Amino acid sequence: MSDRFDEIREEITENDRAIVGAVNARLRLVAELWEIKRERGLDRTDPGRERLLLETLAATNEGPLSEAGLEELVTELLALTRREIER
Repeated sequence: MSDRFDEIREEITENDRAIVGAVNARLRLVAELWEIKRERGLDRTDPGRERLLLETLAATNEGPLSEAGLEELVTELLALTRREIER
């Protein structure tokens, strides 16, 4: 294996760690937000806000993640967030 091969693998691992850290941070924030919404009698989910999230991310996505891929990612992230917080 080449040195670059190992470097790429390490970079992927670092990115994966950053993704897990970002998802954990998101879960903590959403849990806190849901608690505030509960106290205020608001619905946990906001379809308009979810749409805005996708639009905002699409506007800043420079690829190579496709628009369809981004939509899948956001959809799964939102679903995962709901499942994790409800556990």
